[in-house]
Amino acid sequence: MDYSSYPRHDVLCIDMRSFYASVEAMKLNEDPMKVMLAVVGDPNRSGSIILAASPALKQRYGVSNVSRYFELPDDPNIIVVPAHMADYLNVSVEITKLLHDYAPPEAIHQYSVDEVWITVNGLQKLFGSRQEIAYKIQRDILDRFGITSSIGIGDNKFLAKVIMDLHAKKTGIAECKYEDVPEKLWPTPVQNIWGIGHRMMKNLHRMGIVTLGQIANYKLELLQKRFGVMGEQLYWHAWGIDLSPVFGDFTKQEQKGFGHGISLLRDYTREEVSYCILDLCEEVCRRARTAGTAGRTIQLSISYSKETAGGFSRSRSIDIPTNVTMDMYGVCMQLFQEFYDGKSMIRHVYVTLTKLFDQTDVQLDLFEDRAKKNDIGYVMDAIRDKYGSTAILRASSYTDAGITLERSKKIGGHYA
Repeated sequence: MDYSSYPRHDVLCIDMRSFYASVEAMKLNEDPMKVMLAVVGDPNRSGSIILAASPALKQRYGVSNVSRYFELPDDPNIIVVPAHMADYLNVSVEITKLLHDYAPPEAIHQYSVDEVWITVNGLQKLFGSRQEIAYKIQRDILDRFGITSSIGIGDNKFLAKVIMDLHAKKTGIAECKYEDVPEKLWPTPVQNIWGIGHRMMKNLHRMGIVTLGQIANYKLELLQKRFGVMGEQLYWHAWGIDLSPVFGDFTKQEQKGFGHGISLLRDYTREEVSYCILDLCEEVCRRARTAGTAGRTIQLSISYSKETAGGFSRSRSIDIPTNVTMDMYGVCMQLFQEFYDGKSMIRHVYVTLTKLFDQTDVQLDLFEDRAKKNDIGYVMDAIRDKYGSTAILRASSYTDAGITLERSKKIGGHYA
């Protein structure tokens, strides 16, 4: 592969090791790398997920971020703490502010609460080589926050991210240039490569492809025929090529739709789930109104409890785009009545509003006072913005089946 025509940047991918657990350890004046600590979504539920485990706990007992609370070993040295999402977000913001000491905002791309890309092109005279910059940032994060980080260095975002996942998490800092791809990346099993999920892995395995190197040496035309544009991306990533932008306002992205869902704490009956659906529609339409958009396609996804398993996901398009809660709720209930099996208990609910249009482009209906219905929604939004998300609620939200009151105490599904 001739890389001379492809751009080379100085990109760092920074990951905070066991971020939630490290923040909690520092709050307790414990060493994040030595203490055995688990962050649990809800310690009052034995089946609650362990959101983060400290490195020492992972190493000694093999606890992972998908383990359940009841699976923790009976060891008095293990510290269990509930999640505090607001604290993690605050620390994440402060770490990003630290990165502003090294590069302008347009060179920083926040990927998640504990992971970020930073492009350090042209900063050699100020801070040294990209390796030296990585060491300085790593040391600053440790000194200021007590958090250990792993940093991948690459010629683009993909290389920085993958080398961080595969090598930097073991060595602290690792680098991968274009020319290093065959040696450092090709022997890697496809399931360990960022961007390749379980379903894609199975498809690749059926084709006899088990390593990244085999993708790179597979015919591009055949990958395109099998996977379309995804096949093309797989091929170029296998050669370490990624043309995604490294500068820009990464906070602004075109909104394709709005969705909101919940994993219920107990099984819901047919009657109860209607309250849950209404609360979810309320939140989705609020977000659409805030963005000044309305949608034509409404989707309802339902998953049944473990006893029966299964479920359904169906959508329906309407003639006039809407962001009115009761309009969306009416369509969702039509879908529910049509596709619900009539007897299964329900454990997961998700609603989505897509095919968005600008609110100003939505035509009026001569036979319905849509303006009045819209005004009601905007008034409720204004009250909540001023006095809090629970300042005004529908009566159904106060029932045992309502979800808004409980979710108002959480961030990202976990207690703040």
